[in-house]
Amino acid sequence: MEPTSIKSGGRRGSLDNPEVYENVPGHIIPILEREFDDFDNEAEKFLAGDTPETEFIGFRLKQGVYGQRQPDVQMIRAKVPMGGMTPEQFECYADVIEKYAPLNKGHVTTRQNIQIHHIPLRDAAKAIRELSEAGISSREGCGNTVRNVTGDPWAGVIDGEPFDCTPYGIAYVRYFVRHPTTQLMPRKVKTAFNGDPADRAITGIHDIAFLARVRDGERGFEVRVGGGTAIMPRIAPTLYEFVTADDGEYLKIAEAVFRIFDRQEWLRKNRARARLKVFVDKFGIDELRRQVEEELEGDWVDERDFSIDHLLFDDDEEAGAPRVPAAYGTPNGDLSEFERFAASSVEPQKQDGFSTVHIHIPRGDLTPEQMRGLAAIMRRFTGGYARTTVHQNLVLRWVRDESVYDVWRALAELDLGQPGADEIDDVVSCPGTDSCKLGITSSMGLNLALRERLAEMQVTDPLTRKIHLKMSGCPNGCSQHHIANIGFYGASIKVGDNTIPAYIPHIGGQYGAPTGEVAYGARLKLRLPAKRVPEAVERWLRWYEAEREEGEEFNDFARRVGTSAFEDQVRELSLPVEFSIETMDSFIDWSRNVPFQVIRGEGECAV
Repeated sequence: MEPTSIKSGGRRGSLDNPEVYENVPGHIIPILEREFDDFDNEAEKFLAGDTPETEFIGFRLKQGVYGQRQPDVQMIRAKVPMGGMTPEQFECYADVIEKYAPLNKGHVTTRQNIQIHHIPLRDAAKAIRELSEAGISSREGCGNTVRNVTGDPWAGVIDGEPFDCTPYGIAYVRYFVRHPTTQLMPRKVKTAFNGDPADRAITGIHDIAFLARVRDGERGFEVRVGGGTAIMPRIAPTLYEFVTADDGEYLKIAEAVFRIFDRQEWLRKNRARARLKVFVDKFGIDELRRQVEEELEGDWVDERDFSIDHLLFDDDEEAGAPRVPAAYGTPNGDLSEFERFAASSVEPQKQDGFSTVHIHIPRGDLTPEQMRGLAAIMRRFTGGYARTTVHQNLVLRWVRDESVYDVWRALAELDLGQPGADEIDDVVSCPGTDSCKLGITSSMGLNLALRERLAEMQVTDPLTRKIHLKMSGCPNGCSQHHIANIGFYGASIKVGDNTIPAYIPHIGGQYGAPTGEVAYGARLKLRLPAKRVPEAVERWLRWYEAEREEGEEFNDFARRVGTSAFEDQVRELSLPVEFSIETMDSFIDWSRNVPFQVIRGEGECAV
């Protein structure tokens, strides 16, 4: 069931008028207003019992509306291409959340999206319609489509990148949204663009990724295909070392890959394994390259327009950057706090006189008040454009060096001035059983418990502070626990007729600076009861600090001592307790007040 609006006339900037995209900051995906009417009509038919649920789900997912484990409510996943947000969009989110979201918060995800939970189905079309007024689109935020395209939040303002890949990422978004080949692929496709050598977009874990390169003065991309996490983690190998960018060749290569992927009927027979990485794992990257070359000989190539001039969106942030302020604040009794924040969260841009400010958003959750406050900060102190990160944070760009202290003070008033973005106490988790049908455990509850434990520990050791902690509520890995120095995914331990919520640890994952290389952590051969995970983490950290060699980083230490030594440190913590009144707490998950049960529905990602 495809929205009729794809075939009908659209407003300026729609699929029907691709040559007239209006380059308004944040307005990336064309809005087809008829889709909202379609959604209203189809939702009413479903609620009246006139449309089968399986048919309606596929329609709903393409509009970015996803079912939750709680009946009769939905999650809206609006796309944030390349993580870009404007003040108007934050304010729009705030309004929509206050109207329709009972938890009164939005959630920044590890895909740089913003999700809103617990929306009644009848309100979903109203919400996505109101979001569209600020240029926000949820189109293909879910389903077997090209999902939100992620990118380096520092693109364009850091040294070391060959060029700013943002405009090309936006062109890719615009080319493939509502594209006929990508509406019902065997499974979803996750994409990343990156230019920084540290690979802050973590391209290795993506289905398809584009890394900026320059050859003989010409811009292009290294193209990687076949990465992914979950129960079959793979690092994407290189399909092409260099594909030109400005002539749209990279779009042509991507479409060839998707056409091949779309024809793999054998993948559709097992949707749990129907990802590009499975194809690459079975046939190899050389065979995929051979098939791509063959695909490029097809007539479809001549039928397409791969020119990107009308698709590019290169917002001149520098033109809108603030001037040197006439007056600005300086530390007054809070110098040490500010210096701690600046050391961990402020980075000079390659443009003289400007810095980026990396905002730590605990658990990725923002209230409407915080969103409006961020909008005000962006208007006053930045070029008017911020970017979400794959670690559930936010980066302000084009902040005058003289204004950094004032920005910090304004953030502190919003309870967003904490230091340590992307450090040990910036714990990352997926929603888990708070909302996800596939969730086994309360990963958000464990996140809170770990942050409280780390605060009690007062971790100050510089090497320990570099450690990343991530936990997922199931093996699928939406928190990216596979690449954490210490990662966990949700599981359970049976004790007679009762069940203990538990986690399986991973040790030694890697991403980011300095090399950008990705490595998956080793899974330990034990399960830790959920309530004992904070104790296990503290033991590992204290042991690492006591036993490491001079200057030895955590992953080097882990490789030297081996995984069995990590298991030995916490082995008695893994032993389950017998069920009794005295041990009842072990049988209750974090942030819950009833005995734990594994209640797992069918996820809609594979529908």
